[in-house]
Amino acid sequence: MVLLDDLSQRLKLDDPEERRIIADVTWSQYEALLAELGDSLAYRVSYLDGVLEIVAPSRRHETGKTRIGDLLLIYFLETDTEFFPTGSTTFRSAERQVGTEPDESYCIGMDKEIPDLVIEVILTSGGINRLERFRRLGVREVWFWQNDRFSIYHLREDSAQLTDTYGYEAIAQSELLPDLDINLLSQCVQNPNSLAAAKEFRQGIRER
Repeated sequence: MVLLDDLSQRLKLDDPEERRIIADVTWSQYEALLAELGDSLAYRVSYLDGVLEIVAPSRRHETGKTRIGDLLLIYFLETDTEFFPTGSTTFRSAERQVGTEPDESYCIGMDKEIPDLVIEVILTSGGINRLERFRRLGVREVWFWQNDRFSIYHLREDSAQLTDTYGYEAIAQSELLPDLDINLLSQCVQNPNSLAAAKEFRQGIRER
């Protein structure tokens, strides 16, 4: 087992998107690491059944997740949708042996302990299974932004036939935000000009 007593030495990441996986980590060690990191934005930490994942987000990653968040804010304002942003809050459950920090997250309609929607920007594959993390926490809907497209998953109560996706069903349109044009959102996320993307997205919403 790799000990967690020298954080500064073990987290010197040459590649800003490098991912470190550490096995056989206890829950108390995971919580000690979170306490040591505090409010640091340098690393994202996830935990599942004794496996710890540490990622240092790259600029490209942060640009993508911020762009998505900015556009969703426009959608919420233009459609008068009640929302509560919870960002990259650390959500965890010792009983279920899971902890994670999504890229973006939201409660829809009313504030809750666990967000209804989480969004993850994926630049590299591998690591702890994301859908299993969010299933254990009870997140209703998960969006993955990967290869310039969204993949949307909604948690089902009857999940016996959805073992490959850990109880989530892949869907084409968000059920939490059914009026959101996912194709328009995808198109605007890819626009390298933030102001032009915001204007295009707002105009598209108003024309619907």
